[in-house]
Amino acid sequence: MKRVVFMGTPDFAVPVLHQLAKEDVEVVLVVTQPDRPKGRKKILTPPPVKVAAEELGIPVFQPEKIKEDFEKVLEYKPDLIVTAAFGQILPKPLLEAPVLGCINVHASLLPELRGGAPIHYAILQGKSETGITIMYMVEKLDAGDIITQASLPIEQTDHVGTLHDKLSQLGAQLLHDTLPGLFEGKWTPEKQDEEKATFASNIKREQEKLDWKKPHTEVYNHIRGLHPWPVAFTYYQGKGMKVWWGEEVAHSYEESPGTVVEVKEDGFVVVCGNQKGIKITELQPSGKKRMKASDFLRGVGNQLQVGDRLGE
Repeated sequence: MKRVVFMGTPDFAVPVLHQLAKEDVEVVLVVTQPDRPKGRKKILTPPPVKVAAEELGIPVFQPEKIKEDFEKVLEYKPDLIVTAAFGQILPKPLLEAPVLGCINVHASLLPELRGGAPIHYAILQGKSETGITIMYMVEKLDAGDIITQASLPIEQTDHVGTLHDKLSQLGAQLLHDTLPGLFEGKWTPEKQDEEKATFASNIKREQEKLDWKKPHTEVYNHIRGLHPWPVAFTYYQGKGMKVWWGEEVAHSYEESPGTVVEVKEDGFVVVCGNQKGIKITELQPSGKKRMKASDFLRGVGNQLQVGDRLGE
């Protein structure tokens, strides 16, 4: 039976680990990131993959830096290393050790959207399709030869949370479909077209701010492309306001971008750069909890009125 080491960290990687545990292999070790402080009380919290591995009875190793602390992995003499959203780049000795190589389950249709936030960027860029790629790992980030791919449509109502769940399940299924052929040497890996490569680096704080001067579809993609994490924000009366959800409004307005043009029971409409609108339906004022816009308008935001401006 093949000896496999799995490396992964967040929720995305858990279905992949569960699937691997069902395959005709021996998962001899799970490598994941160290426990981190989480929440306002900074409670030391294990990553989801560690929790899953312990439930499966698989030994866990949590190096701070795998580049400096990889010898323990080699001691397990893996035939194959499988990674999924591990969060660290593997050093050359690990890449070269397994006889079957190191493969990665990546949440995009490579060579598009290499990097750590492919799901966010797929929505931010308004794509209608994304998918999973299983590829051989090399020293250059997400640039290895492609073994298999599977695609899925992005629905207009999808956000990062829903797409994340769909892709993690698709990743598990594609791994199941890929492993037998990998063990039998049936796949013919294809090199990536470097000229078609695009990148999806981790989201920075300045990328979270909404730009009301953009067309309403881009603003909508911005909101759902950061939902439910890290969440887009704007300013209202000089204070930050997270925008959890909104809807596109096709009606045309004459007011300048960022102006509140309608106040309804279930939300308020803000005009965008193409004179169309976004109706904000769920938000989080500074220092308050996440709430429906209807509750905001009946409570802390009951002074909001047509003509007010957001973004300033």
